[in-house]
Amino acid sequence: MTPSADIAAFARRLGHDFARPELLVRALTHGSIASPTRPDNQRLEFLGDRVLGLAMAEALLAADRGASEGQLAPRLNALVRGETCAEIAREIGLGEVLKLGRSEMLSGGRRKEALLADALEAVLAAVYLDAGWAAARALTLRLWGDRLRRVEPDARDAKTVLQEWAQAQGMPPPRYEMVDRSGPDHAPRFRIAVTLADGRAAEAEGAGTKRAIEQAAAQALLGQLGDGA
Repeated sequence: MTPSADIAAFARRLGHDFARPELLVRALTHGSIASPTRPDNQRLEFLGDRVLGLAMAEALLAADRGASEGQLAPRLNALVRGETCAEIAREIGLGEVLKLGRSEMLSGGRRKEALLADALEAVLAAVYLDAGWAAARALTLRLWGDRLRRVEPDARDAKTVLQEWAQAQGMPPPRYEMVDRSGPDHAPRFRIAVTLADGRAAEAEGAGTKRAIEQAAAQALLGQLGDGA
């Protein structure tokens, strides 16, 4: 199979010469354009999630041989979460070569975080199936690059920190509520409030995903709690 010029250029950006380029085509095919003869990337995404997790876990263990599981787990989560994958996908221009149905394309699918993250994981799986673990691991480490070295020793995200603080105070988990949503589907804006059982609350607003704005709201509330959190 001879890939199209844009996919061949993308493969060169990856630095991998596919013996089976149809794997890369499948990795870049979203369900909105799939058919019985054109499978989507969901199964590859499932596999790629495991490829990514193993590559990151190995790298973290090698980088800090004295770290406990409790220290390593939040670092791993920070490296493999959707926001990180989507950020890397944007850096390598993955959205430009995604194969989407017309409706998904018109709704801004090439910029959607979830689509980008899933496709990047599918690409990792495609490399794994094409050339084995060593090639997939090398590509993963190359794409993640300095992120491995920059990950915070305590990489718990704000929502996790806030939930753990609430539990330590004998409270139920914080409650998140979407106060407002505006903007087009491909670039939504959210205003989200987070409230503790004792009534303390904070809000955050911005563009992006609901999860990202929830994180910002949690961070704002942690700022109010100060040294007690």
